[in-house]
Amino acid sequence: MKRLIASLIPPPQWRVAVVVMMGAIAGLIAYAAYSSKAVSYLSDAPETCVNCHIMAPQYASWQHSSHREYANCNDCHVPQDNIFRTYYFKAMDGARHATVFTLRLEPQNIFIKKAGIGVVQENCIRCHEQLITDARLLVQTETYHHQFTDRLCWDCHREVPHGRVKSLSSTPYARVPLPGSPVPEWLHRFIKE
Repeated sequence: MKRLIASLIPPPQWRVAVVVMMGAIAGLIAYAAYSSKAVSYLSDAPETCVNCHIMAPQYASWQHSSHREYANCNDCHVPQDNIFRTYYFKAMDGARHATVFTLRLEPQNIFIKKAGIGVVQENCIRCHEQLITDARLLVQTETYHHQFTDRLCWDCHREVPHGRVKSLSSTPYARVPLPGSPVPEWLHRFIKE
């Protein structure tokens, strides 16, 4: 073990350069976490979803839906069965989103991915289980449910909760909370002087 540790310590003539380089890397990582509002992704605040402007139509359509009173983005789009699965899913989805936005590969039209489809379907059933199992409601639809058990909830309930809004250009004047500037206030003051 001592050999391993000794092999990681740079020679004396490189120590200052290595410490400066490690400090620069740590600073860049800290700035990236700050400017991307990384800590906000640990919360369930719906405003977090509009940190990236491309999600404005989805946020605006949710804001005007009946789901707004009962569910936030994570209630539908993140697994709710246990905390480990919740944060694993958020981490994987967040890494994919960060990669897409960093490389400027975001699509004009946003569509849910395969993993997300399963999660949303689970959460529809979790929240609406009483409606699905209520015998009085099933009398009218029992034949339908037996014939189409492979369907997703939104195959029929298409407008829930996002409606037909699919692209940024379809809601150019959507009112959403604007993300704050990632530039620190001290830098703004420095630039003005």
